[in-house]
Amino acid sequence: MLVRANNSKDTEDNTSSTELPDPAAAEPCVSYHPLPVVREGSFMEELKDTSIHHTALRLAEDVKTMKLYGNLYKMVQKLSCSPEVDKDDMKQTLEGAIKANGLEVEIRNVIYHLIRNSVKSDTRPTPASSDPLNYLRRAGIQWERRVRKSLNSMCSESKAQLHGQMRTASDREEILSKWDELSTYQIDLSNYRPVYAPKDLLDVLLSLKGPMKQDETDFLPKWEFSHISLAVKNLFELRVHFSELLRNDNTFGDWSATCQKILKTRHAPLCQQALKKGVTPPPLRGALWSYVLGSHVEQHHIEHWESLRQSVLTNESIVDKLVFKDVQLTATNDDRYFVFEDVLYQIMLCFSRDTEISQLIQVEFTNSAKAKQYEGPPCGFVPFHGICMLAAPFCYLYDNPVSLYYTFRAFYIRYCHRLTTINTHPQGIVSLCLLFEKLLQTHEPQLWSHFRELQIQPIRVVFKWLMRAFSGHLPPEQLLILWDLILGYDSLEILSLLAIIVLSF
Repeated sequence: MLVRANNSKDTEDNTSSTELPDPAAAEPCVSYHPLPVVREGSFMEELKDTSIHHTALRLAEDVKTMKLYGNLYKMVQKLSCSPEVDKDDMKQTLEGAIKANGLEVEIRNVIYHLIRNSVKSDTRPTPASSDPLNYLRRAGIQWERRVRKSLNSMCSESKAQLHGQMRTASDREEILSKWDELSTYQIDLSNYRPVYAPKDLLDVLLSLKGPMKQDETDFLPKWEFSHISLAVKNLFELRVHFSELLRNDNTFGDWSATCQKILKTRHAPLCQQALKKGVTPPPLRGALWSYVLGSHVEQHHIEHWESLRQSVLTNESIVDKLVFKDVQLTATNDDRYFVFEDVLYQIMLCFSRDTEISQLIQVEFTNSAKAKQYEGPPCGFVPFHGICMLAAPFCYLYDNPVSLYYTFRAFYIRYCHRLTTINTHPQGIVSLCLLFEKLLQTHEPQLWSHFRELQIQPIRVVFKWLMRAFSGHLPPEQLLILWDLILGYDSLEILSLLAIIVLSF
């Protein structure tokens, strides 16, 4: 027992005195590196910086494709060789020279217009069965085919060339001598008629049959565009968007002097902000519009205008007849625009030949394939009855036809072409019609009921106003204020609002 106890005690002593093995000694030596601590804030900042970097690279590549890039590049080259730039501190001194010489503002305006005019399109194909607006896109393609087919049929009947044929020597001399007085240019228009009018487009829109909405019930009153699943703003959202118009701010002071200061900055966003007031001084309106639309005339613009003019002088096409017919049926018979008849002929004849328009508009229609069965005019679209009235108001702003042309062209590309095609754009003619009818039924129910009792479709009353952006339906001084607001807020939705106001009061 004693021996057993002693042995047990020895065992306990040995166990207690035995040291635990060192893991470092038992295992091979391995060096461990601490894992980096990923902070969400820094990670998001890196992503943001990377996104800005890629955006800057993409914008730089886009700028290189523009016609004004060569001029900008030469100006920067001259500055880099000037005494203002130090070779030892090239970056800082060159940036300072660019700012001091006003080139920074010009570059900012280029980027502003580039981003503003860029259209994000979803390149992923959408199955036709799951796209509620697929029928509307198909209708747009069919409408384009129909219009072009009518134009081609007119060419066949009159044995005229769509893309033009050479004028005779005597005809060239006559139109050249009468270029500034084209109203005296004799041309037989008895066999020509407009290809289509606003009424024709409206009839097609009213005949559209799309899928019924899930929440649509029989007891709810129907209006003509209720089946179209386009998202339009309600009155509250419109009040937010046009909030500056609701301010009772009469403390403009010398607003003309303020606008002159804004023009001296040559900064397009400031000019756009100035137009939101709706009190633009008439003498400064043309300059403000040019900055907002990016339509300042450069040397390459003058060269392009001259090439269009030479095309008119040397070639004739059936679209020329349509232009003369349209001006004579609309602007010539208007007391406020007949004095601009000669200028409108020049503008619209060159406009119909401008292939750059088709390229610029085509970008915004990447989701809807253009019909290839029938050819169209060089400008990419068939002129409708009254198209010259979209150009007529610009005659009050510019004395130079070149400046007039490029500002009108920019305005048409930015806004007006959406009013003449069947499209799903939030500010297209379909969306504006839907917005008008929803506002009328929601906020003027008695007027809506009165129209229905008389079996009158309200949209038929206002459609021509919308399609022409009220040109020819408002006095020029009021129309130009309306277009100030379109440019200032970059929105055509104010057309539907004004249509409601006119009917209400």
